[in-house]
Amino acid sequence: MHSLILGQAPTWSALNWQPPAGWWPEPAQELPPGANAQAGAACALPPLPEAAHLARAFAGGTLTGWGLPELVEGMELIASELATNALRHGMALAGPRRPFIRMSLLRRGARVTCAMADPGAAVPVLRDPAPFEPGGLGLHIVESMSRRWGWCPLSPYGKAVWAVLEA
Repeated sequence: MHSLILGQAPTWSALNWQPPAGWWPEPAQELPPGANAQAGAACALPPLPEAAHLARAFAGGTLTGWGLPELVEGMELIASELATNALRHGMALAGPRRPFIRMSLLRRGARVTCAMADPGAAVPVLRDPAPFEPGGLGLHIVESMSRRWGWCPLSPYGKAVWAVLEA
């Protein structure tokens, strides 16, 4: 993890990004902080189809351990959708040695953020898929289930896509 120097932005890539202590998505900063409980957990997901299943299992186990069973089902679905998008769009341009997807869960009281970092440069966009198109609704699911969602670029490349759930 990189240290923060006042007045200087840290440099991360999708290969080494983990939220620094106290990180919370900028667009979600105005949400009331809730209780004082704070926690974080992170894992690396392989660039393989089973990453979505592993993301679900990690989210469910972590939230159960944090005593937030009411968020498990929603976070499992969000983690699965974000992992699928990271695989499908974020890993597309990775070379033969494909890096891992970095998944982080951050807790602030009754709110939990799921952040997924990948090396892709494409901006995540809500779109309306064509009829009978297999897929294309992942971010609609994330938007409908989360309190807020968004993304942030990572330097020199990559991005982190995140979603906030609230108990």
